[in-house]
Amino acid sequence: MPGGLAIVSTADFITPIIDDARTFGALAAANSLSDVYAMGGRPVLALNLLGYPQGDIPPEVIGDILAGAADKCIEAGTAVGGGHTVRDAEVKFGLSVTGVVHPDRILRNASANPGDRLVLTKPLGTGALAAAFKKGVLTEDHPDYATLVETMCALNACGAVLPDHGATAATDITGFGLTGHALEMALGSNATLTIDTALLPLLPDAVGLCGRGFTCGGTNANRGYTKTRIDYGSLAEDMIGLVNDPQTSGGLLFSIPLDRLEEARDAALAAGALCAVEIGEVRPASSGGPGLIFA
Repeated sequence: MPGGLAIVSTADFITPIIDDARTFGALAAANSLSDVYAMGGRPVLALNLLGYPQGDIPPEVIGDILAGAADKCIEAGTAVGGGHTVRDAEVKFGLSVTGVVHPDRILRNASANPGDRLVLTKPLGTGALAAAFKKGVLTEDHPDYATLVETMCALNACGAVLPDHGATAATDITGFGLTGHALEMALGSNATLTIDTALLPLLPDAVGLCGRGFTCGGTNANRGYTKTRIDYGSLAEDMIGLVNDPQTSGGLLFSIPLDRLEEARDAALAAGALCAVEIGEVRPASSGGPGLIFA
């Protein structure tokens, strides 16, 4: 673009995982905006993408979904320029988002360097808690539900400042879980990522819920897709389920040189990250070895 900036363009939409329409709109918007932040960009324009069964959903509910998304876009400093609706058998909502970033500041998911540390900016477990909510085990009046909603609605705006503090690579943790997105970073960077599961930030009871079967089809699919390139070590089945848990509006995983680790963590927290936890490191790739190792 004129002025030396580059465009980041993305689209994402999801089906409802909670009942409150306005909150669903907000978390769906946060989820869509995340891809721009994961590249170090700043979102500037969003378009609504909405499908719903005509006649089966009251107009007020549709209005609440759009209002929730608008609230989140205002928080992100992003204009909503309209959008498009279609008839669909079920509700689907998200955004097409356009962002800007200087080419020298772009974060990619394939540029981590050996020796870098790995940092995660949101706790894991949204898939497990959402599954428990859908099955009536987690109720709206439970404190863990409020934590789930807060996590999914939080913006990953810290991504826009990470290039200024030494980050070498980043990705957002969404539908392919920690395993899928971390493995993609490892393979793209020709490196091995090691993760200490004892350091992982977790939502309340997330491991226990996974152990009790509160997962979704995506959990098993993620494990199947990545199993030949991951070393789970001695992890128990409940923890294996958690690291494969599909995340809705999950956090950013970024790599950072050790000498700038604390600087980057402080900057992420100052920019609104829910956490900035060091969870592992980047090592050189080994010939024929796993791309991702859990300890």
